[in-house]
Amino acid sequence: MSAAILSAALLLDAAVGEPRWLWSRLPHPAVLMGRAVRWCDERYNQGYDPRPGGIKTVLILLAGAIVLGWFLSLIGPLVECVVAAILLAQRSLVQHVQAVADALRLSVEDGRMMVTRIVSRETSQMETPDIARAAIESAAENLSDGVVAPAFWFLIGGLPGILAYKVINTADSMIGYRTAKYEEFGWAAARLDDVLNWIPARLTALLIAVTSRLFTSWGAIRDDARLHRSPNAGWPEAAMARVLGVALAGPRVYDGERRELPFVFEDGAHDIGPDAIDRAVKALWRAWGAMLAATVVIALF
Repeated sequence: MSAAILSAALLLDAAVGEPRWLWSRLPHPAVLMGRAVRWCDERYNQGYDPRPGGIKTVLILLAGAIVLGWFLSLIGPLVECVVAAILLAQRSLVQHVQAVADALRLSVEDGRMMVTRIVSRETSQMETPDIARAAIESAAENLSDGVVAPAFWFLIGGLPGILAYKVINTADSMIGYRTAKYEEFGWAAARLDDVLNWIPARLTALLIAVTSRLFTSWGAIRDDARLHRSPNAGWPEAAMARVLGVALAGPRVYDGERRELPFVFEDGAHDIGPDAIDRAVKALWRAWGAMLAATVVIALF
């Protein structure tokens, strides 16, 4: 049953995406999750050793998500389908990434403004290749975090599974930083997010590679992924880099500080632009189509 519901949710998300008329009137579930994380941050991120407070935060968030998911699942399959579709992000991901390519065709300034919406790094000094690279990296990473991983955890645990994943992923994006304020408090959220994304990140890389007939390059993708600063994000980025023939990751600026990070697939093209983003969007849809097909097969058999 979960696979059939997920198949319908994937199609619903791809068709409707994030309707502005709805979320301009109601708070999006991601916003509500963010408020819950912020409440825990204000309440438990205290004292000389905030790590226990961070662990308590993760337990509270998980418990709330699982109970809410269980309650909603009792209402019926239609509610499960709608909630799952809301928590998937294929259409909105494609729209945001494509918007960067469209803006970049107008000017570098427009491209910078648009890519700021999907990346957290400094963009004021970015040139065309930097903007294109950032958009493609975001496309690959968010295919994993926003589509494949939620779908995977829905298959494993239904609504409790997908809600638990999303609230931990939200917590990681808010408190999972190695800063003075969050290194200890956000430790549990960051580590659990790594665990929950371990399989989905590799599945995402596999989907990208197989749908672009690059399965024979799996060894190279694996080696490239190990160069990335993240244990999970490197996998979809490495696969996307090989599929497009471009170099990803590499040096970038965070909070005014330039970090000399290694390139993923350094031999790929460095001078890239909006056309490379267009090809990344096509790769997103191919991977999505393969995931949908696999889900339908699971539902049937």
